[in-house]
Amino acid sequence: MFTIEHEFDATVITLVDDGADLPLQEDVVIAAFEDCVTLEQFDPRAEAPVRLVLSLAQVRDLAAALNLPEGSYRIARPDSA
Repeated sequence: MFTIEHEFDATVITLVDDGADLPLQEDVVIAAFEDCVTLEQFDPRAEAPVRLVLSLAQVRDLAAALNLPEGSYRIARPDSA
């Protein structure tokens, strides 16, 4: 299950682990801003949230990687010469 909310400065997606496998994982909150994307999940062992910040280039690479076989890749960008 997931939710999508459009806030003033970001689109926020919350992924809820409602699978049958136990133990269930904490919710993952993904916030897409103009210049970066953050992923946040509560770590019950540390009793604190853990946050990753990805550049938009890293997000594009991640999206491409999800559909490619094992290997090393470099994506040609229009701005690179």
